[in-house]
Amino acid sequence: MRLRIPAIGVDTSVMRLGLAEDGSVQVPPITADDRAGWYRHSPTPGQVGPSVILGHVTVGSYGDGVFRHLDRLRRGDRIVARLENGVAAEFGVTAVRTVAKAEFPADDVYGDVERPELRLVTCGGPRRGDWYRDNVIVFAVLRSASL
Repeated sequence: MRLRIPAIGVDTSVMRLGLAEDGSVQVPPITADDRAGWYRHSPTPGQVGPSVILGHVTVGSYGDGVFRHLDRLRRGDRIVARLENGVAAEFGVTAVRTVAKAEFPADDVYGDVERPELRLVTCGGPRRGDWYRDNVIVFAVLRSASL
């Protein structure tokens, strides 16, 4: 899978993520070749439900992460997920929220919805060492899907 977000210059391959040992959602590894990760227990982009893709805002000593400018997205910006089968699912941003990690809206991110939607998640807000106080969450809805 590839993910393109033209408004912020993102064009990345997407790895599959599962659950970490503690039961939380895995995040992509911190590497120089930073890329986004699709939470494989969420729907495939373009299928009914909230497809969840995570990425880093920074990657330690490697610098900026793939989702460094996620908070710059605005309502209507285009996001394209190109699947392994060649289908391109195009989404439109409906909202961008910055929330304290302690108040992460799990139901809004992972909860059932009746149409194909997309959630992009990264860290944000003030940084303390290697830790960020907040999460930035982008909400988007499917506009079209085509080969």
